[in-house]
Amino acid sequence: MADPEVPLVSGADVEAAAALLHDVVRHTPLWHSRGLADRVGGPVWLKCENLQRTGSFKIRGAYTRISRLTDAERARGVVAASAGNHAQGVALAARLLGCTATVFMPETAPLPKVAATRAYGAEIRLGGPTLTEALAAAAEHAERTGSVLIHPFDHPDVVAGQGTVGLEILDQCPDVATVLVCAGGGGLVSGVAAAVKSRRPDVRVVAVQAEGAAALPGSLAAGRPVPLPAMATMADGIAVASPTDITLAHVQGLVDEVRTVTEEDLSRALLFCLERAKLVVEPAGVAAVAAVLADPEAFAPPVVAVVSGGNVDPVLLLKVVQHGMAAAGRYLSLRLRVPDRPGSLAGVLAALAAAGANVLEVEHERTSTRLDIGDVEVFVVLETRGPDHATDVVAALTQAGYAVTRE
Repeated sequence: MADPEVPLVSGADVEAAAALLHDVVRHTPLWHSRGLADRVGGPVWLKCENLQRTGSFKIRGAYTRISRLTDAERARGVVAASAGNHAQGVALAARLLGCTATVFMPETAPLPKVAATRAYGAEIRLGGPTLTEALAAAAEHAERTGSVLIHPFDHPDVVAGQGTVGLEILDQCPDVATVLVCAGGGGLVSGVAAAVKSRRPDVRVVAVQAEGAAALPGSLAAGRPVPLPAMATMADGIAVASPTDITLAHVQGLVDEVRTVTEEDLSRALLFCLERAKLVVEPAGVAAVAAVLADPEAFAPPVVAVVSGGNVDPVLLLKVVQHGMAAAGRYLSLRLRVPDRPGSLAGVLAALAAAGANVLEVEHERTSTRLDIGDVEVFVVLETRGPDHATDVVAALTQAGYAVTRE
């Protein structure tokens, strides 16, 4: 049960935030995904908040919160902590509203997010390995300087602002049956659930967390926020150690289910969005899509999956695409034993070419204790057309007389 002492954001609160944001945020598009619809068996739409100003939904909550400060409060400036998206939202909102912003970011924050936040006019301070330490530093700064802390999710105004995504979904897809939303601290899913349930209590709202940073299940079980002792996920935008009383109350009272997705699910979904939807999305932003791909039969259509952000580090994007290719069975790593004589490697490569596999990497190993005298081990990384083709490639090599081991 939701904590009765924590008032929930109402539909009217979200409507008021929508009026406030009318000329500030973009009314982001809802794009149909045929690739997901074929899997689900009915319409699936992507709510493209990666196309929002600052590249994520965060401007909605940040602007709502800062705009409702008094003139005296804004004159003292605002401070925030963020891995990147909330930072950019606060920086732009502060600039639009004429106040200064200081943002504490983890040392691991992606460089493009740091650069973008600075470009919006905020002062950046790096410190601490995770968002938890950055939040503590921001709170200390607020206490010491009198700046107003703009928390990424622990305030009703922030939740109401994020909830305007839900209002747009209802306007754009009036017959929606299921809404999936990524969740870190829970501000977005809390707001979306408040908006959706106020008009359509029959709609199922699902929160999706990264398996390596899933704080909601334990907190829900305990009935209070329970911090995770450690987190490990590529989805930095939802790597939050704990919800707060506010967001946990909303999830308890309004969200129908919390699901988790693996790193493989996230990388596969990111690759899907790039190839099939032509959308550049960060790992956190693709969590809802990952849940649909992982278990498409679990969601009654029409489905809306919120694509929450697109601020991805190009270096990470390259790694995730490679990971996604491997998860989709399109990268194949093999070890083969062949006789150590002229022409052996050429024979392996000819067999791979005949099987239609594209060779990406080749390594020779002659000194391993695993090898018999007179043998050499060849390690190859191949690009295939998918799992069936990968199986065919292994079969072709085996038929050609090679001892093959899949990595």
